[in-house]
Amino acid sequence: MREAFSNALVRLALADPKVLLLTGDHGYALFDEFRKRCPDQYINAGIAEQNMVGMAAGLARVGFRPFVYGLAAFVPVRTVEQIKLDIAHDALPVVLLGDGAGFVYSHLGTSHQSTEDIACTRAIPGLEVLSPADRFEMTASMDYAYATNGPVYLRMGKSDRGDVHTGPVDQLLAGTLLSVRAGRVDRPGLIATGSMVRTAMDIAQELDLAVWSAPMLKPLRFEDVCAAARVTSGLVTLEEHSVLGGLGAAVTEITSEYEPVRVLRIGVPDRFSEHCGTHAYLLREHGLDAESVRRRISAFCLSLQPRATSTALS
Repeated sequence: MREAFSNALVRLALADPKVLLLTGDHGYALFDEFRKRCPDQYINAGIAEQNMVGMAAGLARVGFRPFVYGLAAFVPVRTVEQIKLDIAHDALPVVLLGDGAGFVYSHLGTSHQSTEDIACTRAIPGLEVLSPADRFEMTASMDYAYATNGPVYLRMGKSDRGDVHTGPVDQLLAGTLLSVRAGRVDRPGLIATGSMVRTAMDIAQELDLAVWSAPMLKPLRFEDVCAAARVTSGLVTLEEHSVLGGLGAAVTEITSEYEPVRVLRIGVPDRFSEHCGTHAYLLREHGLDAESVRRRISAFCLSLQPRATSTALS
């Protein structure tokens, strides 16, 4: 997925000399091709992310199309104030790229883990939020972000989970859920985003469940969420993000108003990690590993089955 990101960025920059890449002293190997082919469109702003966001706002005001890259713990979390006031307030066309979201930078501890970035960005007016699951969604997300005339945050989580689509996503429409697997209508459906789509696909194969990918978290079309709710017995959301303010929150906000249905939110509990370790370890600690997720979904399936009623009177 990172290769698809790099390729899309180079392609956009070659086609439009106004495209600029700003990085906070990160991603050197990732941007080797960009620096080689577009050296005059590359800016290393150093370890000064707040200044970098302000610089991008100024460049956007004079006609450039800045893509601002950093770790998700810093872009957007460290720079929320600058994103809100310098970019979003005036609807400037800046694309913010947060890499390593979730527990990707596991060994570096809480300071480098980002499980609140969706919640932070969803609450900023006018800022769209993207969360691609594979290389095809990444390419479509980059094209969408470039084509829009306002600010966009693009979240990159674990990037080596493999494809969830069999081919290119022709066009990413605002807020649309992408159906990636059909399933039984008498069972819950899974709505997942980012790295958790692969987990959802693997579990759905075993339990014969429908799966939708949500590469765009804001806006999220209520029509799509309601349609998914109507063809299933309940909904399960999966995200490598806090259960507060992310995909699960967005889905429950929609269903509570337009299509009441039971929703199971699977994400990071409202607490910090207790220990440091590998990405796989942290998924287990927070109940996001495949086995833990499978158990919760199986229990949810059972809870949705109608209970046998007795006609005997006590």
